[in-house]
Amino acid sequence: MWMSWFLKGTTCLLQVAARSTPRMPPQRCLSSSLVRILTKPHPPRFAIPSYYPQGQLWGMSLSISCTRSYKKDTKSILDFPVDPITVTDIKQYLRSKDIPFHDGYSCLHAPSMFLDSAVGVPADTGRESFTMFIDKTTGQFLCKETLVEGSWEDLQDCLEVMQKEGQASLSPHVLLGYPESQEEREENEQELREVQRIWSSAVPFSDLPDEEAQLVKTMFQISKISNATLKKFAVRLFKPTKSLVFPWFGGRDSSLRGVKLLSAQSMEGGTVAYTEATVPKAGSYHNLFGLPLVGRMDSEVVLTGQEVDTLAVSQATGLPSVALPRGVNTLPPALLPYLEQFKRVTLWLGGDMRSWEASKIFSRKLGLKRCSLVRPGEFQPCPLEALFQGRNLARIVKASIPAAHKSIVSFRQLREDVYGELANTEQVAGVKWIRFPELNRIMKGHRKGELTVFTGPTGSGKTTFISEFALDLCMQGVNTLWGSFEINNVRLAKIMLTQFAMQRLEENLDQYDSWADRFEDLPLYFMTFHGQQNVKAVLDTMQHAVYLYDISHVIIDNLQFMMGQEHLSVDKFAVQDHIIGAFRKFATNSSCHVTLIIHPRKEEDDRELQTASIFGTAKASQEADNVLILQEKKLVTCPGRRSLQVAKNRFDGDVGIFPLEFNKASLTFSAPVKGKHKLRKVKGDKGEGSDNEESLGETLKKEETTVKKEKLVKLERPPKATKTPRAVKSPAAGKGTPEGEGKKQP
Repeated sequence: MWMSWFLKGTTCLLQVAARSTPRMPPQRCLSSSLVRILTKPHPPRFAIPSYYPQGQLWGMSLSISCTRSYKKDTKSILDFPVDPITVTDIKQYLRSKDIPFHDGYSCLHAPSMFLDSAVGVPADTGRESFTMFIDKTTGQFLCKETLVEGSWEDLQDCLEVMQKEGQASLSPHVLLGYPESQEEREENEQELREVQRIWSSAVPFSDLPDEEAQLVKTMFQISKISNATLKKFAVRLFKPTKSLVFPWFGGRDSSLRGVKLLSAQSMEGGTVAYTEATVPKAGSYHNLFGLPLVGRMDSEVVLTGQEVDTLAVSQATGLPSVALPRGVNTLPPALLPYLEQFKRVTLWLGGDMRSWEASKIFSRKLGLKRCSLVRPGEFQPCPLEALFQGRNLARIVKASIPAAHKSIVSFRQLREDVYGELANTEQVAGVKWIRFPELNRIMKGHRKGELTVFTGPTGSGKTTFISEFALDLCMQGVNTLWGSFEINNVRLAKIMLTQFAMQRLEENLDQYDSWADRFEDLPLYFMTFHGQQNVKAVLDTMQHAVYLYDISHVIIDNLQFMMGQEHLSVDKFAVQDHIIGAFRKFATNSSCHVTLIIHPRKEEDDRELQTASIFGTAKASQEADNVLILQEKKLVTCPGRRSLQVAKNRFDGDVGIFPLEFNKASLTFSAPVKGKHKLRKVKGDKGEGSDNEESLGETLKKEETTVKKEKLVKLERPPKATKTPRAVKSPAAGKGTPEGEGKKQP
């Protein structure tokens, strides 16, 4: 009863959440290994809300106008400089300008030119005066005192102007760039008003009746968190929606810059799912929750994936703890300067395999030597329970392992990883598709570090299918980068937006802004390349995107557009093999899944494509972890014309094929309705459209009736000599079709 009462007010918050794509990964729920131990009895694994437009989240009206803060945001289009900067280049330039600096973990530290008398500070000055941080990978800089930030080119321009004019420092306003338009100014002001309205309406837990406060804590699985800890971190309750409010304090004056709202939603079967929304929008929400409580002299911090985990660590250990703004999805480089002061960073991001993989990726950004990773609770006994008995974080630190690994490792170093894969088979299998359940049955999931080769006949819909294939994953929090060299980004985005909305927006233009706002919140990025491209430039851009946006899935459409003009004098097959090898190496080293579209060789219209049909040598299929083939029967117009074949699956060897139907209105593919037996061919179906579900259903019924009649006839006939089962090819042999008839038994 109390739960239904508590959830009664959550509908309003879902209107807020509709503005933000749910950032929580589908493999885990709100409770991480930390919170699960804090809350007894052990809570159930809650269901995850639907990410799809036909679900409840996307059907709500909007009550908060969350608009983009920075118009210079490069989220939708990712361009990479022709000559990438290196840390050696940065150091040489600073030395040439007599700028003192010292080497940090992920940034170079230098005196800020935006403070009086910053330039010319002696090299032996205390390092606490080095308030400007320059990213070693991108050259982006940030002055923590004035919050001035910009690109490496901006920094060079400022130094040149300052020294040419003989100035000792520059005004912090020198890099404001273009003035804000009236519309932008109004949007920012409206956003700030919304933040203040939510914050002023929220109530501290200490002001709530004890019974109500306990109900809220139980609902969010923080019953062990004291009111004192909630007050310390300024966590409040937004009563109209029964949601937790986590503040973002930033700037020199530690003013309120944003809020995150965490809501609970009742699902079917009595389960509860959690959804979060931020104001401002996620792309501009660069907050490390708990950072204002960190002292200047603190040298150790625990980095968590969720705010509630930070509350638990702080209360149980008393050590500094901060939470990432978007969980395990990304660690924005803009936050790295705020973590430079710590000599030791313990990453405790959650209790599943996805969090574990994110910990290893984030440790590369932070500096491997100073990072330690706490394995998820499923892998080894978690020591947090003992912390409430008066013990400290020493046991956690001992339980954690160094992030850095040698080129040669022993089984002792791999032992826990092997156990983790055995104990968490579903999570190891990867992110599951929601629109393609048959693909889950065969491939088991989408995994990082793999190379998928995808092919299909010309005009069969390869780009359209792979768009929905990638969109499905992107809507579940898989950060995705598109490299479309064959069609331009506007057309590609139009296709994906139509698939996202599941309708023709040309006929519903009044809904465009609503759907575009939701689509914009997806972790989706596009390269600006079009036509023939150099493979090095493409790989540099991919590496840049992995660092900036934690990209975990890259789609290249298609390989032939990287076999450019400069290779005319070289064997084209050798060039293709080199490119495939480069993508294979990138996928492994960057822990990023690469989907590579390759056109097939010219085949007869009545022949199905095989792995050998992929253009070029056998290297493409040899290097690939997965080979997908979009089969098309060009002489067939009824449902079942297209099918997807998994011709190679290195993960567990399962291969297979399943039919697809194409819905022209929404540009989507889906598996046809299942009967009581597998649908191989549809006979007698004269439906004209591929989306004729009614005629397909009638055909299934007729076929089922025919099967029943055949069984009755067989019962009336005298029994024949039995045969041994037919031999079937192994997964490595191909499709799994019969190889031959077995011999009769004697």
